Amino acid sequence: MNNLTKNIRFSDAKESELPFIVEVYNQTIASRMVTADTLPITVDSRHNWYHSHNPQTRPLWIIWLNDLPCGWISLSTFYGRPAYDKTVEISLYIHSDYRGQKVGQYAAYKLEQFAQQQGIETILSYIFGHNAPSLALFKKLGYEQWGHLPKVAELDKIKRDLIILGKSIIK
Repeated sequence: MNNLTKNIRFSDAKESELPFIVEVYNQTIASRMVTADTLPITVDSRHNWYHSHNPQTRPLWIIWLNDLPCGWISLSTFYGRPAYDKTVEISLYIHSDYRGQKVGQYAAYKLEQFAQQQGIETILSYIFGHNAPSLALFKKLGYEQWGHLPKVAELDKIKRDLIILGKSIIK
């Protein structure tokens, strides 16, 4: 990592921070590279999602750089059945002013460390096939391609592939 990481910290997201979380998420919609949402989401639509997280095993963290919020990262339940409790999906969204500064790389690394301590064994990431920056980031972090779903999404009448990346984090 770099000297920047000394100025990065994480906190459990508060429900009052949903406007920031939604703002950062909505910044990605227009690019058609990050999310399958095609229209901006609302804070009201994210309350149930927020409550599906917990600080013990499914955290939702705000990422802070120099005491300013610069993004968020979370682990979500995969498939919702008990046999998959040790497998999670990672989501990472960095505010447009902070992309390309290794903030996301460091955040993913710290969240992996947390997940290991909580007994999580596998992390999955779902990334569009045309999202080269995110694919490169997760591959740099040691994720491997575990699945390829061709043309399963349609964004602006263009069919898009979904790549499933996975990483075993068992100690």
